[in-house]
Amino acid sequence: MRVLFLSSEVAPFSKTGGLGDVAGALPAALASLGHEVRVVSPLYGSVPREGLHPEKTSFVLTFPYGSREARFQSTTPRDGLTFSFLEQPDFFGKSGLYGELGAEFPDNARRFAFFSVASLTYAQAIGFIPDVVHLNDWQTGLAALALVSGFQRTALGRARSVFTIHNLAYQGNYSWAEVEALGIPWSRYTAEGVEFYGKLSFMKAGLSYADAITTVSPTYAREIQTPEGGVGFDGVLRAKKEKLHGILNGVDVREWNPATDVLLPARYTTEDLSGRAKCKEALLGAFGLERPKPGKPLFGFVGRMVEQKGVDLLLGALPSLLEHGAAAVVLGTGESRFENAWRGLSHRFPKRLGGRIGFDNALAHLIEAGSDFFVMPSRFEPCGLNQMYSSLYGSVPIVREVGGLGDTVTDEQRPGGTGIVFQEPSVEALRVALHRAQALFQDPERYARVRRSGMVKDFSWEGAARKYDALYRSLLPPASLEVT
Repeated sequence: MRVLFLSSEVAPFSKTGGLGDVAGALPAALASLGHEVRVVSPLYGSVPREGLHPEKTSFVLTFPYGSREARFQSTTPRDGLTFSFLEQPDFFGKSGLYGELGAEFPDNARRFAFFSVASLTYAQAIGFIPDVVHLNDWQTGLAALALVSGFQRTALGRARSVFTIHNLAYQGNYSWAEVEALGIPWSRYTAEGVEFYGKLSFMKAGLSYADAITTVSPTYAREIQTPEGGVGFDGVLRAKKEKLHGILNGVDVREWNPATDVLLPARYTTEDLSGRAKCKEALLGAFGLERPKPGKPLFGFVGRMVEQKGVDLLLGALPSLLEHGAAAVVLGTGESRFENAWRGLSHRFPKRLGGRIGFDNALAHLIEAGSDFFVMPSRFEPCGLNQMYSSLYGSVPIVREVGGLGDTVTDEQRPGGTGIVFQEPSVEALRVALHRAQALFQDPERYARVRRSGMVKDFSWEGAARKYDALYRSLLPPASLEVT
């Protein structure tokens, strides 16, 4: 099959979270199955140009708000896989993807409407006529509408669309005035179309017009159909439950493999963990920390410092363990109140807590490789990747049983357990989980068994790619598959 894959970010070129990782890895896994995949993403100012080749294809798109030219640069890293980048400096020349200094860019509705339509026009212009158009998150939602309206009578009209929700909390909701500015027919601005509580919703467009909807874990697929997890869309999703599928994300094991990871000071395997001890020493040194007291573990956290990630819970639960000799390292950026709280706690425990505000990919790998436990106390988590990274790297995950965390981590008290799992999003529940982890660490034989169970799990993208392959095929008429 030919698959056109639209994503507003794609690792390693651009990334703010799990969407970038998925867009960088899933298309490669699909290409490994024999499909021809073309990924289209914006050429942000921060995207490195090395290795990209300008294409001759260019065109001008005219919207009621004005006209813009689209150009493209591309690279083909392997057979069957091409990454194409939409070059439009007025919209995407900034280094930020969606905003800067904590504020969303005011023209995001126009930026990503242009991206959606330009991506489909580009495929048509170069003769890449897809069997499936795979859309990702609100930034591509209008492409689902475009396929059933403006492109319906073109060669792209036969393509089936799949819309993946990576995080339902980010919805792309804008003033109704943008309906006219973007040239969307008012007949589509209805409860069955793109209208959402008096606003134009890009997420709603994807949900309303895609042939299939997926999200990034089976549990999250169930959670978003409830008032607690649906963020206003639970009724829409319940009505479309027959075409909603939960497919668990995978891990790019080319990048995340402790046996081959060039970012680590030492590599290791389940059979020889000696390199892991060296990583722990390097991690303590990187933060200027003392070794934890005997029998006390080193906890790690990497992620956005926001309430969704349960950062406030960790700030409340961690001090009691630090006071008694445990240690912790944290890495991330987010809300200033949480960043400042970590700075303050680091000053209180200068030899026990290392806090780094920012993002450092090499340091993120080292935290996975050097910490004894990796903490993810999320209030909600569509899938999560760090808990899978930590399992593979031998840092036993401590997670709240929510979304993809519950799908990927089994409590150590159950057969084949790989981590510590707790339920309530409270400081006390997390504190109990951290103390359970400490007790596990003080039983070396049991700790080693749990760690090994996680390290040998298969989190690769192959299984997820095969599920997407089956979903794509279910959408296409048999005759088209025979021709392909």
